Amino acid sequence: MAVGKSAVGRNLAKRLGRRFVDLDRVIEKSAGMKVREIFEQKGEAYFRQLEKQTLAGVLANDGQVIATGGGVVLDDDNLALLRKRTLLIGLSASTDTILKRVGERATRPLLNRADRREQIEELLNSRRARYAQAHVTVDTGDLTLNQVIDKIIEISQTKS
Repeated sequence: MAVGKSAVGRNLAKRLGRRFVDLDRVIEKSAGMKVREIFEQKGEAYFRQLEKQTLAGVLANDGQVIATGGGVVLDDDNLALLRKRTLLIGLSASTDTILKRVGERATRPLLNRADRREQIEELLNSRRARYAQAHVTVDTGDLTLNQVIDKIIEISQTKS
């Protein structure tokens, strides 16, 4: 959350001349409601099932830059599929950076408590082992958008 997935993905795709897919936007379009509304009205388990189905469909195509939500890797099948079909690049940032980027916006369904710092740290700690399974991780905290994109392009060239 707030590490730059959508901005990095969109701009990376543009630079590479590839299609950009934001998994959350695809889910919203098919469900006819925002991710926040899905969480509120149907619950996280329902959202995760939609996410799993949508991811499998998206990954049926090649040559894309895909931004997923941070929780997509919590599912073993999703993680295995992403590792097999993609160069899985994790984006990270410190808790302070994430807090600054998120601000006071209440639109994040997983940030619904008063102590956002504690909630972010709990999320990061609970997902750390999953995030560590990315092929590569790029810390976006002290980099500009273009620096992150340059770094990802350099990584992808050495991995191919």
